[in-house]
Amino acid sequence: MSSTGTTDHEATGPRGARHERDAADRLLRAATRSGAHLIAEAASLVQGWAVLADPIAGAVYSTPAAAAADGVHAAAAPREHPHCTQRPAAGAVLVLAAAPTVPPGHACHVATTTAALLEVRGQRAAELRGEQMRLHTTLIRLLLAGHTAAVTETLGGNRLTHVTVYRLSGVDLPTAHEVLWRAVRPSLAPYADAVTLMGRRDGELVVAELHHGRDDGRILRLVSRLSERHHLLAGLAGPLPLAEMPTAHSDAAAARHSATPDRRVVPADAVGASRLTPLLPTAPYTWWAESVLRPLSPAHQHLLLVWLRTGSKPRAAAALGVSAGTVRTRIRDLTRLLGADLEDATVRAHLLLALRAPAPAPGDADSDSDSDSDSDSSNTRGRSGSSPPDPPVLPDPPDPARLESLPDGLLDTEAVRTWAVGLVGGLEPHLRIALACWLRHHARTAPAAAELHVHRTTLAGWLTQCAERLARNLADATVRAEIHLALKATRTGPDDPAALPRRGGRTYRRL
Repeated sequence: MSSTGTTDHEATGPRGARHERDAADRLLRAATRSGAHLIAEAASLVQGWAVLADPIAGAVYSTPAAAAADGVHAAAAPREHPHCTQRPAAGAVLVLAAAPTVPPGHACHVATTTAALLEVRGQRAAELRGEQMRLHTTLIRLLLAGHTAAVTETLGGNRLTHVTVYRLSGVDLPTAHEVLWRAVRPSLAPYADAVTLMGRRDGELVVAELHHGRDDGRILRLVSRLSERHHLLAGLAGPLPLAEMPTAHSDAAAARHSATPDRRVVPADAVGASRLTPLLPTAPYTWWAESVLRPLSPAHQHLLLVWLRTGSKPRAAAALGVSAGTVRTRIRDLTRLLGADLEDATVRAHLLLALRAPAPAPGDADSDSDSDSDSDSSNTRGRSGSSPPDPPVLPDPPDPARLESLPDGLLDTEAVRTWAVGLVGGLEPHLRIALACWLRHHARTAPAAAELHVHRTTLAGWLTQCAERLARNLADATVRAEIHLALKATRTGPDDPAALPRRGGRTYRRL
């Protein structure tokens, strides 16, 4: 009897059926061990390679490892890889490349069985996911409460000394949480000397990667892809010691407020990374900053920095994990401690400048005292045998530093003027006056429009033009502080709203 038109699988008859049962048994045994063993067994059965490709994580499992890139490319462009057998599996794509000697029917059978077993494993993991997510959220809360020893003991990682924190927000957060969970495959056992915790708190997704001081960037790459795919905004902070988890948590929230659709993941050390501070004379700048911040403790400085970076007390309260009333009370106390009006836009800009000042070099004071002592000793040696020198005349103590004003010459250098002109020098008079007024009102459109005697829509349009011409994100509080200083450095007049050019009509009427 002719077998023309039949596949190799059909031609083999009972022997082929037995061969498929044996393949299914091997795959089932491998699936009871792990997903990696299942993919490895599938690759062995087709005498080629097998890859489970995730759209966020890339290659989840790959046998051999060198086939990972080919598998991801085949999953992304299946028409360009017709020789590969592909099946959807547990939110990912299973890609098999069989050897030329393997019958196509056998490769399809292996792919279908493997995909079904991956689905079963995925459903079992989904049943346990809710409980595991709640456990992760509890561990994050313990870290924020300062119970680092209890958390590291639970995780069993003696080398877990540092943490990197990500805080994400967006509309599609529940789906993003599940996708990131599947991509990271978090475990409470240390993997490659790192443990990743993730949980939803107060309408945001918190990801904490615990490691031993070196961040390999794996979670950052996943968070970046996730943010682009699900339109999230994220801030990250770290690596910081585990004991500073609350600081990293609040810094990540402050960084997230600077994120935009063009830059969805913002590191905390990039928030307020000033283009102005490197241009300032180091000695007077650091002396002034150290003087004005002397009454503040590190906790006070961190509170002020988060408040100034987020731009509002409610946002600062959310970042710090306290109530808005607590933040208001603490800022009132700090206002009395600093002796300055922290509601003034110029004072806020100066305070942010002080908080970003570099620490004075430890050898500066020593070198100054050494040079003074050397000069004194040389003068003494030069007058040996004569009458003792007159006591030195001590200079008058400098005036105490104030936040309301900067030291003379700090913003008067040629480098600062060049920077300021390059930033705001091209603004038309009406845009400059409107922007300065809006900044004085702490980015509140309604009171600024009332002072300018224009409609809120008109002012909003002008601010959009300012953002385009300055190429700056005016929603970032630190950017607004620098623009405020640049406007002061280039001001030739009072930037008075009364001087706003009028063009007639109801919107621009003079009152």
